[in-house]
Amino acid sequence: MGEQRRNLAEQNRRSWNEAVRAHESHRGNLARFLRSGGSTLFPEEIELLGDVSDKKVAHLMCNAGGDSVSLASLGASVVGVDMSDAAISAARTLSKDSEIPARFERVEVYEWLENAASDGRIFDVVFASYGVACWLSDLERWADGVASILGEGGRFVLVEFHPFAAMFDAEWRLARNYRSDGAERDAGGVGDYVCDSGGGLVPSGFVEGVGDFENPEACHLFRWGLGDVVSAVAGAGMAVEALEEYPYSNGERNFAGMRELPGRRMFPPEGAPAVPLMYGLSARKTSSAKEFPIRRGRSS
Repeated sequence: MGEQRRNLAEQNRRSWNEAVRAHESHRGNLARFLRSGGSTLFPEEIELLGDVSDKKVAHLMCNAGGDSVSLASLGASVVGVDMSDAAISAARTLSKDSEIPARFERVEVYEWLENAASDGRIFDVVFASYGVACWLSDLERWADGVASILGEGGRFVLVEFHPFAAMFDAEWRLARNYRSDGAERDAGGVGDYVCDSGGGLVPSGFVEGVGDFENPEACHLFRWGLGDVVSAVAGAGMAVEALEEYPYSNGERNFAGMRELPGRRMFPPEGAPAVPLMYGLSARKTSSAKEFPIRRGRSS
């Protein structure tokens, strides 16, 4: 990763550190919820992941660890990875207080993938979800890194917001071109989407917590199309086995007037056309997968 991209990643780490503190203020007693058998995973993730019992799972960009601990409660041996100090601290506390063991490592994702491959660490499943691609400056390098830590036949599962939805502003007006070139976009800072979702992301019970959060640290995003993600995964030697598109988003109220239907699924307003708001991808490593990192023409 070039110096400029490293600087952007560092700025994003600072922005996430600020936001995580606000997010955590709304979660209530998540540890007790998980300890009593609850889960933060949605059915779409569980269906794509399949049986993870006795599997070694790497959860990339794991945030504050709710999904990582939920995976561990299903019998997986889980390593959660995130660059945010605040997120990893919260994740470790959650694992301890819920009495569900999971391991958490604070490191930037490209560095972690490279080091894990160099150390010969191998996983049965690599998982990532919701707001992943927009933080990646180099999709091919990321996909190659994922393939490098999967054993042959290992699976990669991604559940993500659909890039088509990024064409709309908050009021459902078409406001942006569909981008598929990794264009960089400055943003005001990671927001308090947990609060904005009004409990959609807090199955353990919503707490008012921090109000009117304003992030003092800006962040930098990268816009990729669905084809970019699928091509990067396939190009790394992973065979795509499923690609699902969903006309709703799980938990988050990204737009005005969203209707909450059973399962904390958020749909467009009544009468609005059904549009893809989320997608799920499952891919399996094949014998043609490449070692990390080898693609020619990749930006440094």
